[in-house]
Amino acid sequence: QNQKTKEQIESLLQNGKHKELRDRLCCRLTFGTAGLRSAMGAGFCYINDLTVIQSTQGMYKYLERCFSDFKQRGFVVGYDTRGQVTSNCSSKKLAKLTAAVLLAKDVPVYFFSTYVPTPFVPYAVQELKAVAGVMITASHNRKEDNGYKVYWENGAQITSPHDKEIIKCIEECVEPWNGSWNENLVDTSPLRQDPLKKICDRYMEDLKKICYHRELNTRTNLKFVHTSFHGVGHDYVQLAFKAFGFQPPIPVPEQKDPDPDFSTVKCPNPEEGESVLELSLRLAEKENARVVVATDPDADRLAVAEQQENGCWKVFTGNELAALFGWWMFSRWKENCSEDADVKNVYMLATTVSSKILRAIALKEGFHFEETLPGFKWIGSRVKDLLDNGKEVLFAFEESIGFMCGTSVLDKDGVSAAVVTAEMATYLESKNLTLAQQLIEIYEMYGYHISRTSYFLCYDPPTIKRIFEKLRNFDAPQSYPKSCGIYNILHVRDVTTGYDSSQPNKKSVLPVSKSSQMITFTFQNGCVATLRTSGTEPKIKYYAEMCAMPEQSDRSVLEEELQKLIAALIENFLEPDKNGLIWRSA
Repeated sequence: QNQKTKEQIESLLQNGKHKELRDRLCCRLTFGTAGLRSAMGAGFCYINDLTVIQSTQGMYKYLERCFSDFKQRGFVVGYDTRGQVTSNCSSKKLAKLTAAVLLAKDVPVYFFSTYVPTPFVPYAVQELKAVAGVMITASHNRKEDNGYKVYWENGAQITSPHDKEIIKCIEECVEPWNGSWNENLVDTSPLRQDPLKKICDRYMEDLKKICYHRELNTRTNLKFVHTSFHGVGHDYVQLAFKAFGFQPPIPVPEQKDPDPDFSTVKCPNPEEGESVLELSLRLAEKENARVVVATDPDADRLAVAEQQENGCWKVFTGNELAALFGWWMFSRWKENCSEDADVKNVYMLATTVSSKILRAIALKEGFHFEETLPGFKWIGSRVKDLLDNGKEVLFAFEESIGFMCGTSVLDKDGVSAAVVTAEMATYLESKNLTLAQQLIEIYEMYGYHISRTSYFLCYDPPTIKRIFEKLRNFDAPQSYPKSCGIYNILHVRDVTTGYDSSQPNKKSVLPVSKSSQMITFTFQNGCVATLRTSGTEPKIKYYAEMCAMPEQSDRSVLEEELQKLIAALIENFLEPDKNGLIWRSA
């Protein structure tokens, strides 16, 4: 019933564009590391009115099977500020259609009356005891994309087997039901409630649990600049700073309000560093603010920059921020825990492609560190298990600037991370330290962990498959490489096939993940490198880290070694020229 997407298909048909019609119509959306995500437009593998209705009908069918009290407990729906005129698609409209499918089936729906940060949906699912929730967002992807992120009753993103079962249910009911197209149901149905005020108030109250220096925050002269990257973050970060006793951060005026075109940045991903933080850094210089916090468009991730003595800006990587957060959350726990608190009951987590710095801190301090597969959905589920077993989880992260401070939200959260950063910077300033100086202190105490992460673009799935298959059959069938250039390989772990040469039974401890490619090499020189495909974009990503012991403090030697190893990895394993890979531009 969407005229715009209907016209797109009709025009392709009239112009004889059969290959594109096949591409658009002969495959379905599948769940990646962040739910369903694709470009907005016509076709069954795109995000549009129809595919969102179909996905929600499948969800309804599956939830009805899983929960006898589904119609008492209800369902949460949130959305960001994305939109596309050419396909008459916006996050709010897709959220209204999601709600319509359920309301027409007499399911109570908690539908936010305005855009919210992604973490508000998992938070609301737990607080309101709903059976599940959906957030319509494509986070930091390019402006053409949108997505459908699903959270289970435990407040974590869905993992297997739920995702496979939901896909089966979607395929069983692709014909829209009566009422599914009625987006106005949200405004008329008595079963619709607006949870905005209640959730926002409770969230800000819960946030205070991880505020340790309120007194200091109210007195500080430090100034902060915040950019919300044309997304949802502005209002919520302002409220979070208020909850911690801070003066409000200075917003970047050109990026404060929602803009689905993200018109001041070439891509809406704060992870790309200084090139996309230009406006906020210039404003900070003008306002004499030393720290910049940047939330991505759906405010679930956070970038941080700090002005150094020489006037230059340091943009921290996700791994560097995690070292700071890990140190901070543990030192605050230590200072505030009761006398009988047991450090062995304390946990921190990270995804396997992230820095091992938390492992080093855990070994020295006596708490537990665990790894999961890439994607916060694995972290959320594991944290829930640990909490249910009486454990205390202080912090978890993934290197792509996703942080979970505390456990009020079982997903990454840029709003809480922004205000925790501000408190940490304020505390350090009272000790005459900067974030960058404290980072060096952490590395000197626990060992330098120097990592590099980047990617190549590849729009041809068969090429990607060929690259990984070659690594599995390197010198002979079913044999992995023994070296990479001059660097000897100690162990290989292939999560796609479930192989791990370091285990006595050669089986990977992490669950097998057949739907994506991921191989990790541990080198004799202490470097760990992973090659994997992105769960949300057409990328081959590489992650490499040198983990040194505390006594190895010559950073420049470690960096040089890492650079050379990465060059060898690219040349020998990815072969960009031969495979037509596009280098990351930033």
